[in-house]
Amino acid sequence: MEDIIALIDELLKEHQQILQNIKTLEQATDDLGAALKLEEVKQTLMPGRLEQQQQDLPKLEEILAALELRLQGHFNREETGLLTAFERHGNRMLASALNTLLLEHQPLRQRLNNLKVEIAELESAGLSQEVWDGKVWGLRAYITHTRKLLEEHAHSEYSLLERAREEIAGG
Repeated sequence: MEDIIALIDELLKEHQQILQNIKTLEQATDDLGAALKLEEVKQTLMPGRLEQQQQDLPKLEEILAALELRLQGHFNREETGLLTAFERHGNRMLASALNTLLLEHQPLRQRLNNLKVEIAELESAGLSQEVWDGKVWGLRAYITHTRKLLEEHAHSEYSLLERAREEIAGG
């Protein structure tokens, strides 16, 4: 029983860390977007501006890779250890609710993969300033929406984990 509670406590803590990582990713793209806006104003003064902006992309890739690694480990613990613990504990309602939330993992994974593809497209040579700007603004919107989906998912899981912790500790 204590091992289940320890796993739940660990997953609750990870939720907070993962949400912070996605906010950092969003902030990095907001910074990039802000730079784009400034570039519109200063475009006659900044030859080669597209190349300068492309230098920020490795930072986005690094943040995304760290988030993906953390999220993957977290998802795996929920999909294996936590689900097994809930099933072993014998509470069908908890296991069913968890199964429903676990179905959200694959679309979230896919969104992270889509982000990697979009960043790779931005890194490709030959994009005009107009195409670059459009892709960056689209990327910012996609990251913001991904963050919102991840936050909703995390809040749902957090509530379930707190309820499970109370039931298991009390039972």
